[in-house]
Amino acid sequence: MVEEPSQLSDFDGRYEDPADDPLFDFDEDDPDRANIFARKELLKVGHVPESGRIVGRDGEIKAVAAELRPIVRGDPPNNVIIYGKTGTGKSLVARHVTERARRAAESNGVSVGTVYVDCAQHNTQTRVARTVTRSLNETDETDFDIPRAGIGSGEYYDYLWEILDTAYESVIIILDEVDRLDDDDILMQLSRARESGKADCHLGVIAVSNKIEYRDQLNERVKSSLREEEFVFQPYDANQLREIMKHRRDAFHDDVLSDDVIPLTAALAAQEHGDARKAIEILRHAGELAERENVDTVVEEHVRDAQEWAEIDRFEELLRGSTTQVKFILYSLALLTEENPNEDGFSTNRIYERYQATTEKADAKTLSEHRVYELLKEQAFLGVVESTRTGGGRGEGSYLEHRLVQDTGIVLKSVLRDSRLEDLA
Repeated sequence: MVEEPSQLSDFDGRYEDPADDPLFDFDEDDPDRANIFARKELLKVGHVPESGRIVGRDGEIKAVAAELRPIVRGDPPNNVIIYGKTGTGKSLVARHVTERARRAAESNGVSVGTVYVDCAQHNTQTRVARTVTRSLNETDETDFDIPRAGIGSGEYYDYLWEILDTAYESVIIILDEVDRLDDDDILMQLSRARESGKADCHLGVIAVSNKIEYRDQLNERVKSSLREEEFVFQPYDANQLREIMKHRRDAFHDDVLSDDVIPLTAALAAQEHGDARKAIEILRHAGELAERENVDTVVEEHVRDAQEWAEIDRFEELLRGSTTQVKFILYSLALLTEENPNEDGFSTNRIYERYQATTEKADAKTLSEHRVYELLKEQAFLGVVESTRTGGGRGEGSYLEHRLVQDTGIVLKSVLRDSRLEDLA
């Protein structure tokens, strides 16, 4: 018997209107289709909501606004560094206040530009300079066509200084996850642009970091140049997280969330150092799981399943831009941890032995033990691995022991999502 071709798997272009393709059929009026989300954008990471939805950060908003207030009357803003753990509202407040400052300044006839740079993605001086320059370029005013590639940071800076002089009286640049930058010279370039005569424009920097010790690692000349105000954002508590979730409830249609979904989501996020971003991700994932199951209500089971999903996504985000070799190392450390549950950490030598077996199985290049040691230290700086120095026993010198910060299962599932490691599964 010959099987009839599937409508979904054998699409050959026979639908004159692409909207008729059954693979992507989306009929909101279909009575058999679960209708979960009303405003899904409220649950997207990076979405900056209106001020009424920002919970528990009134003091921080006012404090950051006080540093930017001078631009409203055409005076130079202060530089700011904001510290805090992931999901404490640092980027949200920075973007919210910056946008309000821009609107207030422009209502007074002051031309203000704003730029947001994700330094986890744009982690070199050239990438940051390119992002800032291209974002601020107003072609109608400058007549510049700035290339995406083919020039270095110096050329981008040359364009930038002219753009600042031509189009703006003040500019605020947010450098999110600033500790991911390869070189802190970008801070020197931006903070001294007016003082050094490169641009006749007031320029303020808001640097956002998860690491409270970030400033201590800066070059002394950069510290002197920044002369910034510092703010530390504390984690949200369970009650604040619950309020944040309630303020996003209209992302869903009425009566979609069961009564225990928001309290459970807030409780799970509170256990993880008050991470609001994680709470929002869990809530979104729970809704997507219900949607995939084609059920009309998001329940506790969806939230618990979504928690693991969100953990994997977050760890994958943390590893964004990491090389395959780093993932081999983390995979090897995860296996050691799984096989030796009573041990609290592992020496570089033991990790390296497991790493050699991993690269051999994957038929991949094997780095030297010293290079693996250096990569482990880099991961410790990023907060993926924790490294502590042991005292050493009799006849032994001290050495570093490494352990994963994240749950072993999450690490394994995350790195194995990379197609280059799929043969290890």
